[in-house]
Amino acid sequence: MIHPDTELRFISNEIGYGVVATKFIPAGTITWVLDELDREFTPLELQQMAPIYQNILDTYTFRNNKGNYILCWDNGRYVNHSFNSNCLTTAYDFEIAIRDIQPGEQLTDDYGYLNIPIPFRAVDEGTRRKVVYPDDLLKYYKVWDNKIKKVFGTITKQQQPLRPILNEGLWEKIGDITSGKEEMESILTNFYNGSHTEDLEYHTNN
Repeated sequence: MIHPDTELRFISNEIGYGVVATKFIPAGTITWVLDELDREFTPLELQQMAPIYQNILDTYTFRNNKGNYILCWDNGRYVNHSFNSNCLTTAYDFEIAIRDIQPGEQLTDDYGYLNIPIPFRAVDEGTRRKVVYPDDLLKYYKVWDNKIKKVFGTITKQQQPLRPILNEGLWEKIGDITSGKEEMESILTNFYNGSHTEDLEYHTNN
């Protein structure tokens, strides 16, 4: 579920639609949570579907560390890529704002940690990285971990509209991490190892 203070807007002909903040969202805010309405599909289920459904899942899903495809039921599936994203995923099935997001600003992810099947050249933002690769998570997890750690400690201090979606056990874990009782797990736990040869095969045959 995407943060409620957002809406879908047309960004540009090149980018298409994106998710934009309608109110100020401070750093440390949980911006998306995997919820009970999100759908999970195995690679076999995807391959057995008609092409029209395969195309939809290819466009709007990301892969978890089991290699399954996750389809967000709401506008979360429209969050665009940025090499300088203002949101990052965590090891706990939620995303967090790593800096303040102003009203009218897009919420963005770095697709490098979403286990994309094949490389793609993204919109040029003037950054050193120009292409998103399937193994970017292996290369940049330490950088992303550090960005998450800088704001993780503020989670319990911010208003969290998505708090009801988190189970009590996870909220307690967040409290233990913010108080220093427990180490934060690395974003690297999201990496699906072994996806690339299967994906190249699948995309070559389709």
